[in-house]
Amino acid sequence: MRLIALLVARDLGQAWRSAGLWLPVAFLLLVASLYPFAVGPDAALLARTGGGILWIAALLASLLPVDRLVAPDRDAGILDQIALRGISEEMVVIARLIAHWLGFGPPLMIAALPAAALLKLDGATILTLEAGLLIGTPALAALGLLVATLTAGLRSSGALAGLLALPLAVPLLIFGAGTLGDGSGAAFKFLGAASLLLVAITPIAGGAAIRAGRE
Repeated sequence: MRLIALLVARDLGQAWRSAGLWLPVAFLLLVASLYPFAVGPDAALLARTGGGILWIAALLASLLPVDRLVAPDRDAGILDQIALRGISEEMVVIARLIAHWLGFGPPLMIAALPAAALLKLDGATILTLEAGLLIGTPALAALGLLVATLTAGLRSSGALAGLLALPLAVPLLIFGAGTLGDGSGAAFKFLGAASLLLVAITPIAGGAAIRAGRE
């Protein structure tokens, strides 16, 4: 646990110094600010569609730091040095997943509050949105990290990661936006199941991808 904590602290420090923590927040607020200009000031229309727009913005915001999650450390040989110290690639991916979510999920949930106000969402919808983001952002972080490990070392890896992640993220978007209008709670259950699945497989698949890239 101490080793994971050290790796998480290192990754968070790098994200802070590179301003990577603020990009998803700025992107979400920018989308929320521009959307009313596109559809007009109709409060009923904004309230009806605003939650879905915020989920789309959260998905796209999660892809912004993808090209910095694995490729820089791989190119600089840091991942090789970590492996020489006897630290498994799966451990590295777990630490990076925790750091990526801490730097992306909670700030995005906080930014969603003023963004929801801009889109005229009511209190009940905001609570539902925040609950959905709490469940869904680990999955978005895991998916971004997974495609980052798969595309590290490839030319135009950032654009390629986005092309790979967007189709895979469609179920998360459907379930996440579905929580806003589903009174039965089924969308929350599907979203939670998808999140658990992605969080569980990312260390295994990501670690294997890092080892394959080294060979």
